[in-house]
Amino acid sequence: MDSYPAPTERDALALDASDTEGSLREEFLLPPYGDGQIAYFAGNSLGLQPAALAERLGEELADWAQLGVEGHLEARRPWVSYHELLREPAARLVGARPHEVVMMNSLTVNLHLLMASFYRPEGDRTRIVIEDTTFPSDSYAVRSQAAWHGLDPDKTVVRLKPRAGEDNLRSEDVAAFLEEEGSTVALVLLGAVNYYSGEHLDLELITRAGHAAGAIVAFDLAHAAGNVELKLHEWGVDWAAWCTYKYVNSAPGAVAGAYVHERHLQDRSIPRLEGWWSTDPSVRFQMAPEVTPQATADAWSMSNPPILAMAPVLLSLEIFDRVGMATLRRRSQRLTGYLESLLDTLGASHFEVITPRDPARRGCQLSVRSHRIDVGELAETLRRDFGVIADARQPDVIRLAPVPLYSTYHDCWRAYDALRRIQESS
Repeated sequence: MDSYPAPTERDALALDASDTEGSLREEFLLPPYGDGQIAYFAGNSLGLQPAALAERLGEELADWAQLGVEGHLEARRPWVSYHELLREPAARLVGARPHEVVMMNSLTVNLHLLMASFYRPEGDRTRIVIEDTTFPSDSYAVRSQAAWHGLDPDKTVVRLKPRAGEDNLRSEDVAAFLEEEGSTVALVLLGAVNYYSGEHLDLELITRAGHAAGAIVAFDLAHAAGNVELKLHEWGVDWAAWCTYKYVNSAPGAVAGAYVHERHLQDRSIPRLEGWWSTDPSVRFQMAPEVTPQATADAWSMSNPPILAMAPVLLSLEIFDRVGMATLRRRSQRLTGYLESLLDTLGASHFEVITPRDPARRGCQLSVRSHRIDVGELAETLRRDFGVIADARQPDVIRLAPVPLYSTYHDCWRAYDALRRIQESS
């Protein structure tokens, strides 16, 4: 671990002056607090608004006003093919090939659409493997998929837990389970970065183990896209889905992403739920009654792109292309390491970091267990009294995410100083 200075405000400000690589703070709108700004650590729930977004949305509204329906072909970014503008930058974000990626729908909708194709229980191979602390929406989705196939969710869905006394599920334990019981597993669907603990799983290891067991391997990238470097194609991941309103900063409920490895794109035996945008675009307006298959991830899309919802995603992806995930990951590790070093000085009587210490096993989130203070009350005190926005996750965790695009060392110091003061007064 790098060596950091003693936890003083002056040193935090000095670090901000000397370490600016990857920071675009001036390009984001931070909520106000008093005469200054909020120290914002909730980008893992909702990323901040890019300052350029109002102008970008205004361009789309102006095209609609001036062109009406002709905007589908004549807008400055024609609407009929608007989603194609997102394809390459989204692929770069998750380490995929462009034809393997499509931006569409919302995260859980995409999970269901992809499970409709790739969760095909048969014989003894019926089980779905998730982590015990998976996000509730994922749990609901896989349980409903099992029930849809006439299976008992309590028996079909396997919830892998950490070892006794530990807070994080080890990737090697996932691989060991698949080696021992993989013949009964139809689908592995894990969070690449766990929403609760902030742990980053070894996706390559798990994919290799799942394939060796004969299972389909997929990942929910909600807390990974825009947070950690990904190589989905290289690792051979079968499919993945992610939202874009967290680290990708694309507005509340923004259009989500989906990835399907190219080895599946030519396979006509894979069933799909289809709509107008599933068909080959070269014949789409012939209005044929049957789909003409296309060998891209677009085959899983259904409807024409929602322009006003896609505009923020496109702008955000342009920002990531400009900075690069490698640069952001380096800055993320510096900021998160600094915040961790500050929190360590508090001891563990009140607040304990449960996120893995190894930088390779986490993104920018540090999950802090509160031993003596209700986390809902703690989050409210941080916001109201100190201008620090974190979020609470029951039963006992607050999450602090120093997002490299807009967070600073001084933000980290403010979070530490607030917790120190709260600890001293409790």
